[in-house]
Amino acid sequence: MFRLAAALIVLIGMASAAEAQQVPGPVGPPSGPWREQTYWVPMTDAAGAPHLLYARLCRPQGESPARVMVFAHGTPAQREAIVRVGPPACDSEAFRWFLERGYAVLASVRRGYGVTGGAQADYSGTCENSDYVHSGQESARDVAATVDYAATLPFLRPTGMVVVGLSTGGWTTIAYNSMPHPRVAALINFSGGRGGHHNNMPNSNCRPDLLATSAGVFGAHATTPMLWIYQANDSFFSPEIAGAMYAAFTKAGGQADYHANPPFGSDGHDMFVLRGGSAIWGPLVERYLATRPAQ
Repeated sequence: MFRLAAALIVLIGMASAAEAQQVPGPVGPPSGPWREQTYWVPMTDAAGAPHLLYARLCRPQGESPARVMVFAHGTPAQREAIVRVGPPACDSEAFRWFLERGYAVLASVRRGYGVTGGAQADYSGTCENSDYVHSGQESARDVAATVDYAATLPFLRPTGMVVVGLSTGGWTTIAYNSMPHPRVAALINFSGGRGGHHNNMPNSNCRPDLLATSAGVFGAHATTPMLWIYQANDSFFSPEIAGAMYAAFTKAGGQADYHANPPFGSDGHDMFVLRGGSAIWGPLVERYLATRPAQ
């Protein structure tokens, strides 16, 4: 979940890429200083049906195989905006932080969002019957497919990957940690959760009790120490909600370095993609990644 002002709503060039969708793989040649390229990532859902996920690949300078950061996006508070979801630009501050440190960035768009289209596989259901475990598992399937596809590209390192998620994408990283992920060494949750901005109202969350319980379900099966980053003025997930998720996750056996940062800007929820945000989260991510080296 993220506000429409966030830099995640990027559609330039996506319509023409959709017209070119035929088979998995790249669409057109790399372009620009970060060798930006559109890809269609293959994945198979729980019923065995095939899908193609729209994705953006950004590559660092140099020709040696790069360590990969896979990015998981959020969900707009307004459902009608789901069709406009796209990856951040390669030159965005958040992606550039990783690129300048030698990482490649692969950001796919999950089923039901943006040009990927189709039914929203990670829909949580109605408020009173929110199934946050199921929604997390479904979004994690898309991340798993993106990780597996990245491992097939010869200019990317097939192991030691980093998964970074914002909002719903942060919840996705928590869920993904409960699944086998031998190619991934680090998982970073920025402002993760579900059910925020209930009825399009800031600071209104749908069933935060179920959110904490679901975090515990994932924590019981988590195998990789994580980094969790939240801000005090997050209008989607307050410090109380984030703290309850963290307590349930760790009580169940999950490991996470949890940072409850001071307020950032007018709404700290989107700090990962906002200008100046990397000055806050960059040192935290750098220290964490030093403990989770590429395999």
